Amino acid sequence: MPRHLPPLNALRSFEAAARYESFTRAAEELHVTQGAVSQQVKALETQLGTRLFNRERQRLSITPAGRDYLVVIREALDHISAGTERLMQRQSANILTVSTSLDFAAKWLVNRMARFATAHPRIDLRVSATMQHVDFVSEDVDVAVRHGDGNWPGLEVTRLCTERIFVICSPKLLTGRNRLRRPEDVLKWPLLRLEDQSKAWERWFALAGVVAPAQLAGPVLNRASILIDAAVDGQGVALARTTLAAWDLINGRLVRPFELSWQPAGTYWIVSPKATSKVAKVSRFRDWLLAEAADDTRRLSKRLRSP
Repeated sequence: MPRHLPPLNALRSFEAAARYESFTRAAEELHVTQGAVSQQVKALETQLGTRLFNRERQRLSITPAGRDYLVVIREALDHISAGTERLMQRQSANILTVSTSLDFAAKWLVNRMARFATAHPRIDLRVSATMQHVDFVSEDVDVAVRHGDGNWPGLEVTRLCTERIFVICSPKLLTGRNRLRRPEDVLKWPLLRLEDQSKAWERWFALAGVVAPAQLAGPVLNRASILIDAAVDGQGVALARTTLAAWDLINGRLVRPFELSWQPAGTYWIVSPKATSKVAKVSRFRDWLLAEAADDTRRLSKRLRSP
């Protein structure tokens, strides 16, 4: 429900005039004319439908209604002033608080934090991993990495990377009697799945020209990071997205046995309030994220091919 609020200038004029009981002194404080203050207060009285001051010759006195309203307005202005001061201090401080999903923090960010610290030793990085999208208005967070379609009105949004979904497994599954040579060989191993990934496997089987079994065999997990770790351990074959599997692929803990892939609907985005998107520490973190993602793309291009 929209708030019906008087203009801030009218409230500031009223508060100053009430404090001094003088339009002239209020005008001096606000660096406007006495007439401007008088007009702002009169407009406020008209909007409220009540008289806030008694005007008697050269004397101005606040009414009981005005005195009650002053308590409310002074408290509100004090809150705005304190909140603005905290925000400005946080922007100028070296602490950078980042909100990410649990999976992105575990499989992407945590592996690279030392590199960020080396590149930006004066920025004190704080990571908050959560399943919820951060509310920048009420939470002490500077920037977030979100997964989705990038449609978050009112925020500064930058795509981190373009992703693909493909099969991953441990290099151990490329050797031995049940080694993966053809797409149908994945059925020799447990299919590691996320809770909502049955249709993704159906899509992969269709692309591969393999008849999908009536029931998929293998454990169902609720976190992509756990699924990828299980694949690293050789417990089965999994479908994963580029960003979350990149670190283990680059470092040889995972391989991509087949070239089959597709582009998912959503990907990762760097998100921050528009008002603070150009603050130095936010800009530096955004640039670092983009550089790391671009480096992943270059390094993965050398590995993401059929063995």
